[in-house]
Amino acid sequence: MVMVSRLVHCDTVVTTTELDVREDNILVENGCLSEMGLIENIAQTCAARMGYINLSAGKEVRVGVIGALRDIDICSLPPVGATIETRIEVSDEIFGMTLAQASSHWGEHLLASGTIKIALL
Repeated sequence: MVMVSRLVHCDTVVTTTELDVREDNILVENGCLSEMGLIENIAQTCAARMGYINLSAGKEVRVGVIGALRDIDICSLPPVGATIETRIEVSDEIFGMTLAQASSHWGEHLLASGTIKIALL
């Protein structure tokens, strides 16, 4: 399942993606992207960052898994037809682990925020 429509910005610290919420998305429930959909979008934004960085350096793309979620606050669920913007800011990278602050917005509306830890396999 793909939960990122576009990679908007990527550098070593900040990555921004967009997701067009479509009715056929497996994580859409009752006309809105579910809480799990928001979390998966955050995780895939982290994955898009690592994939882009590795491909740009001519390296192999590695698989990552969610190592931990902390202080996740789901404020609102975006409806089908919305385009959400997700931003991660990496605060630490060590031994194949990435720690990032994440937030998702639909226009001016904060949808979700929190901390995610990704482990590379």
